[in-house]
Amino acid sequence: MFAASWFKSLTPTWQKISAVTASTTVLILSLSIIPVLAADPFREGDQAREIGENTEAAFKAMFEQGNYQNAQWYLEQAVSQEPDEPMIYALLASLAYQQQDLESVKTYADQTMVAAKALESRDLLRSNLYTAIAYFLDGAYILATKGTLRGAPVALDMLQDVFKHMDAAAQIDATDPELNLIRGYMDLFLALNLPFSDTQAAIQKLVDYGSPRHLAYRGLALAYRDLEQPEKALEFLSKAIEDVPENPELLYIKAQLLNSIAKRNNNPTTLTEAQESFQAALAQPQQLPKKIVAQIFYEQCKNLNRIDNQSRACDPMRDTIRETNSSWGPTREQMPSL
Repeated sequence: MFAASWFKSLTPTWQKISAVTASTTVLILSLSIIPVLAADPFREGDQAREIGENTEAAFKAMFEQGNYQNAQWYLEQAVSQEPDEPMIYALLASLAYQQQDLESVKTYADQTMVAAKALESRDLLRSNLYTAIAYFLDGAYILATKGTLRGAPVALDMLQDVFKHMDAAAQIDATDPELNLIRGYMDLFLALNLPFSDTQAAIQKLVDYGSPRHLAYRGLALAYRDLEQPEKALEFLSKAIEDVPENPELLYIKAQLLNSIAKRNNNPTTLTEAQESFQAALAQPQQLPKKIVAQIFYEQCKNLNRIDNQSRACDPMRDTIRETNSSWGPTREQMPSL
């Protein structure tokens, strides 16, 4: 009975981690066919890697600007100009997963694996890291297509491969910032969702080694949010926003935290502050996947109902966003009116 219950709990957990881990792999840098020296967001000096211009632009669009649509465009350019970079395919898998294009998830997972193996002779640490990510993406695909009962045993076997290659990367350099950021996110979400896991050890990994710091702070904010410590989460989130103030997903997390604090303290002023953050997060909805836009809008609508004691029909308005004929959110002018 315990095993069956554990398998059942694994599906949403794997979905959470697959999205976070695949997205986080945009942080990973490697050598393109015609290398163009660009800033390594993880390392400095002799340890810095080289990346291509499109890879760098995709990184900035995704994690600094929160512009997924631009990130996808840069990634499509990178496929032809920097095809040896496994991060490209891992990130494309993440975007496909959000768009529920599962066959593309599988295709990009396979391409991630091929590119990771090709890195062995040049960068064994990152080769192992991307091999782990490729196994993880495969596990997400299997669970999504086969369901929990049929897919979980296979996914659990793949999870062993994930950690085997993560451990191999750590044997090369246990302090590598890129490795620790991705492993930190993965360990953190496992710790928050699976029994007998050490949440504090996962948190400490991000505190000690995670880089760039705004992504480490973001992971810590999510951890404390899920641990129902919103004030602590807000401390770390504020540090992330200082580094990347225009990122709409950070503003969305801030709105969630303020909403939680307001409900617990019965504080209408904080509810209003949360509403301002929801509005800021949706300033450019067309740059985010429509699934994210729909969820932000829904939570904004519910928050506004609490502020003015109205009964807006949040569910059907959210569904109009989900049903738009695009992968991306509508423009601000096309959003449902509150």
